Amino acid sequence: MIRPNPLVLDDVDGSGLPAPLTGAAVIDAHVHLFPDAVFDAVWRWFDKHAWPVRHRLHSDGVLDFLESRGVAKVVALHYSHKPGMAAALNEYVLAIAKRRPIAIPTATVLPGEPGDREILRRALGDGCRGIKIHCHVQKLAVDDPRMNVPFEEAARAGVPLVIHCGREPASDAYGIDARELCGVDATARMLERHPETTVVVPHIGSDEFAEYEALLDRFPRLWLDTTMTLGGYFPKGPDLGILARRSSRLLYGTDFPNLPYAWDRELKVLAGFGLARDALTAIASGNAEKLFCATSP
Repeated sequence: MIRPNPLVLDDVDGSGLPAPLTGAAVIDAHVHLFPDAVFDAVWRWFDKHAWPVRHRLHSDGVLDFLESRGVAKVVALHYSHKPGMAAALNEYVLAIAKRRPIAIPTATVLPGEPGDREILRRALGDGCRGIKIHCHVQKLAVDDPRMNVPFEEAARAGVPLVIHCGREPASDAYGIDARELCGVDATARMLERHPETTVVVPHIGSDEFAEYEALLDRFPRLWLDTTMTLGGYFPKGPDLGILARRSSRLLYGTDFPNLPYAWDRELKVLAGFGLARDALTAIASGNAEKLFCATSP
């Protein structure tokens, strides 16, 4: 696993959006919501195998925290790691979204589990606005034949498919070699097979940043989110010039609440980079609005 920089762990949580985003309709395109017991299990895993999670908030606490600090919407992501979990997780997030307008619900499935296509169709028909797959946790490559179902169903519903298919952050605790399993070439092969599917790759494809940026020129339905890449926590990060070069194809995201540092650490980097107003707005909200809130991406 890549080794984080412990020097960023003592930064202070901001009480609101940083200027020049004060009053803006910021959308965090990468927030996790799980049932309480699942969150508790996730944090135990992080304690043992990853980094110290600062914000141990269950789902309503997550939404209260971000909403109170000015975040307008969050894309609510979750994933299942064994057969039989996905339908219940999808229902859980849909129920939260019905009573908490800040949450944009997404669906998950364990590709290849019995009824995987029907699980997704039900969740998308009930209002989920995207699909989330985590190749490391779910132990499958992005170009595995089982992945055809989420690619096809995302295209059929006209919603984005969010896939953690970058090589990092990796961990031996997943029980697979994530760096061997994942890679930009496999992603490119799948995008060629499914040109009609809108795909969001988190973490700017960490750690193949330049390679994923290059894919943006080949695949007009590919997007990248900034999650955990802007704040210097990991030893290898992207060229921050990507914020200006690719503002029309990037989404601001955090991985909240599973962070070891302040919730707004990366938002401050984004806000302070000196982007033109239209570019800043696109990354902070406009691109996510287009993908997750419009009728079709």
